[in-house]
Amino acid sequence: MNNIFQNLPIDLTNEVFEPLLTSETVKVERIISLGHTTPVTEWYEQPQSEWVIVLQGEAVLAFEQGEPIRLKLGDYVNISPHQKHRVDWTDPQQLTIWLAIHY
Repeated sequence: MNNIFQNLPIDLTNEVFEPLLTSETVKVERIISLGHTTPVTEWYEQPQSEWVIVLQGEAVLAFEQGEPIRLKLGDYVNISPHQKHRVDWTDPQQLTIWLAIHY
């Protein structure tokens, strides 16, 4: 048995992406951020959908089309395939722990 809030990495120089489960069609990952952002000139653009929830901390997601959204504890969003997005802000004072499901 594992716990999403345990065995957190000590070195958070970079944002941490940890696969928890993978199959041919689904990937579940824990993402850990501490003030990390996506460079303003870069966008994530994935061929699959991504459902993401903030389990701890806060973050702001920006979209190429549409307004930025602030995610707090328990907030989640579904990101469509090829929808360009980036992380504009994560809390620099506490860990932001995300659960992402790529499908």
